Amino acid sequence: MTLPAAQPEAGFDAAALDAYLRRAVDRLSGPMRLERIGGGQSNPTFFVSYDDRALVLRKQPPGELLPSAHAIDREYRVISALSRTDVPVPPALLYCEDRTILGTPFYLMEKVEGRVYHDCTLPGLAPQERSAMYASLAQTLAALHNVDVAAAGLADYGKPGNYFARQIARWGRQWELSRSRDDAHIDRLRAWLPEHIPADETVSLVHGDYRIGNAMFHPTEPRVVALLDWELSTLGHPLADLAHTAIAWLSRPDEYGGVAGLDLDALGLPDLDRFAALYGSQARHGRILQPFHLAFALFRWAVIFEGIAARARAGNASAGNAAETGRLAAAFARRAAELAT
Repeated sequence: MTLPAAQPEAGFDAAALDAYLRRAVDRLSGPMRLERIGGGQSNPTFFVSYDDRALVLRKQPPGELLPSAHAIDREYRVISALSRTDVPVPPALLYCEDRTILGTPFYLMEKVEGRVYHDCTLPGLAPQERSAMYASLAQTLAALHNVDVAAAGLADYGKPGNYFARQIARWGRQWELSRSRDDAHIDRLRAWLPEHIPADETVSLVHGDYRIGNAMFHPTEPRVVALLDWELSTLGHPLADLAHTAIAWLSRPDEYGGVAGLDLDALGLPDLDRFAALYGSQARHGRILQPFHLAFALFRWAVIFEGIAARARAGNASAGNAAETGRLAAAFARRAAELAT
């Protein structure tokens, strides 16, 4: 089968990709089938299927990029390194930096079969299955933080130490760039957070966006089989990851799909204390989640939502999106400030 010279939905020459893959990858027969994966990833992602092979391709977006943005070489490096650990990741196949193929660098991995849920309540499942899946989510996060970064060849994967101080300064600068209003809660957090950083310099590999929607579960069993979207991974503090996951319990269903206010027992979902305890029973670092970590995670999300609202007001999204994300920014900032006591 001859592929068209270009596929507009792909944004690159599909025939060139097919020719390259047939040279670089074994056991490819039949026509190549290309499908863009939705979900809003900033790095375009595609299913690439042949008669006897199912693959996933991630590439940089086209156009001018910030120097440190969309570093898919880092994604490929980390999942390659983690394939030798207990952390479930898709098997990495190859990294291609030759821009003549797709116009940008890209990497290829094996497709993992499983279930991905973007609703924290895991709809359609029995309570006992939900409970087991959240336990697996906690245990998988602990396994990630237990990785010996030196042994995995990742000792230089980020800046060790001072993680929260650097992050607070970064998101404070981002607030100044995107703000369209005064927010006394943000002002308070920018003063309070640097003064209340816990006195430990625990360093681990962190995912950066650890949540239910970035975990793939086995097709029939309640266990994580692959962690996805490593774009924000680095060396950092493990409790930043745990606090990021905790946003699910700190927000309501109408606030970014959280579970606050729901009957968790009836749903079979752990409360935050139980989830943190499940994680802590497996994590080796021995650090305990504190109000600081939760306040920091909410502060970070408030700034992110403010940035989305700013882009919407500038015409890059709907006015309704600007109003909604602006509301979330204010709500998360207020909740973070309530923790800063």
